[in-house]
Amino acid sequence: MSMNEQTLPPEPTKIQHLVHSLSERLVEAQRDIRILDAIKWDESVEEQFFADHCQELPQVDRRYYDSRPLNFDPDQKQTELEELEQDIHRQLGQYNPIGAIMRRMCQEYEVVVEMLATRGTPAFSRKSRELYGSAGDVFYAGEPTLADLGKMMSESLHSIEQGNPGLIEERIIPAEDAVVILQQRLDNSMPSMDQPMRVLVSDGIVADAAAGADYIKLRSGAFFNERDLRLLEVHEGWVHLGTTLNGKQQPYCTFLSKGPPSSTITQEGLAILIELVTFSSYPDRLRKITNRIRAVEMAEDGADFLEVFHFFQEADYNERDSFTLASRIFRGSTPTGGPFTKDLSYSKGFVLIYNYIIIAVKRGLLDRIPMLFCGKATLADLKPLQHAVEEGLVVPPDFVPPQFADVQALSAWMCYSNFLRHLDLRQIERDYEGIL
Repeated sequence: MSMNEQTLPPEPTKIQHLVHSLSERLVEAQRDIRILDAIKWDESVEEQFFADHCQELPQVDRRYYDSRPLNFDPDQKQTELEELEQDIHRQLGQYNPIGAIMRRMCQEYEVVVEMLATRGTPAFSRKSRELYGSAGDVFYAGEPTLADLGKMMSESLHSIEQGNPGLIEERIIPAEDAVVILQQRLDNSMPSMDQPMRVLVSDGIVADAAAGADYIKLRSGAFFNERDLRLLEVHEGWVHLGTTLNGKQQPYCTFLSKGPPSSTITQEGLAILIELVTFSSYPDRLRKITNRIRAVEMAEDGADFLEVFHFFQEADYNERDSFTLASRIFRGSTPTGGPFTKDLSYSKGFVLIYNYIIIAVKRGLLDRIPMLFCGKATLADLKPLQHAVEEGLVVPPDFVPPQFADVQALSAWMCYSNFLRHLDLRQIERDYEGIL
């Protein structure tokens, strides 16, 4: 018997019916808003760039995006979202916690619509920073920025690679074989999922892998190693698919299956944390993530596409990979128009979630931690969502990765971790000089 069958009452209450009705409207309103599809560069841009011997800026401007129209009319979509926001306020009240989450989501999607309507203009990058943040953002007043984190991590990772050449494992598993292996792993590690999860080979993606609502796509022609497949299992499978499918199983708050930009920060941060606690990540993986922070910072400071492309080349990426990484930074914008800042989500989200879990453990709020997987939630949502479980509006997640399901073990690890954070590493390094 599934979790939903155990907890659902025979007949929804009035509040449950209202929440479900409004939630379904929100799911429908965002359905045709596909950010990454709307901003990606097609193969012709890459082909022309290399035909120009990597010497000319990619030919992307406002007219380029206008020739690739959105799936919706921006004015009509804004009106639809504003009306839904008003209806949520009117029907659930100003202070209803679930209503507040849905209203915030409406407001975020309104900014997303504004951002997509300004593709190819400087306003696009400004709206991106409003949604995903900036490399200059601090974690708390007066403390290091995301850009500082990128620099510090890059220095540590450079030292690891310099002292340990040959760390990168050879990628010899073709996508067609990787699909079979990854499918078997997900079937074994996520048996509680009622809905089938598919792993597919695709010609239509830029990255080596991408997750959808109930599938993971691997790029045709790509090669993987065992560590890649383990990382895909826990990052794309356990986090991105797991939270989507847990959200789909919500009886009333169905909006939890859909993620606005604020949940992207939580999602990607949670995925990086899962990579680390399962020992699935590796230095080259983290180097790529921190290099993207530095590339966003460069673009925010005025660097154009060619400068960012050369930055990745100097970081030992080949021309094709350097183009792919640089295009991630400028997609939706122009080669001189400022960055799309989504790539900050990984490290920003990791730090925020790590701190959240430490404080939750310190305060004894262990029941909040598994709620990270109830759907596409943000950290600010977890308290009202926990209360919503008690009210029968939300059901706990069916699937929680074992490292987070065992909150006692996680809290024990975090207690030591909290103590270690207070040690002076520079003094320890001096003390250990004689034995290293």
